[in-house]
Amino acid sequence: MLGTYALSAGYYDAYYKKALKVRTLIINEYKKAFEDVDVILTPTSPTVAFKIGEKSNNPLEMYLSDIYTVPINIAGVPAISIPAGFVGGLPVGMQLIGNYFDEGTLIKVGHAFERETEFSKVRPNI
Repeated sequence: MLGTYALSAGYYDAYYKKALKVRTLIINEYKKAFEDVDVILTPTSPTVAFKIGEKSNNPLEMYLSDIYTVPINIAGVPAISIPAGFVGGLPVGMQLIGNYFDEGTLIKVGHAFERETEFSKVRPNI
């Protein structure tokens, strides 16, 4: 319903057109970054994992836990999240972001990290 409202007559310029401009800026920033690097490493989430059901009553906190993955989806670049450790028995994810149409490099880097560490073999305490 909200999407229909935002795209209705009179709101195209106010919302959709501006969103497309922001998306273009994000895409250009990724293109610029990939002129100098092959892969970008970031956390997957700004916090450690939370227990199942712990945040179900707070949709804003649940949304904010995905904040580092949103720009990747907007830009359309490939990314993977792999285990990178544990805090308090809960897993911490590491996000690898690759260049457009270069999923092979992204998978090789992820595989090399998993091969050299034991994080992918440990079960979390949930």
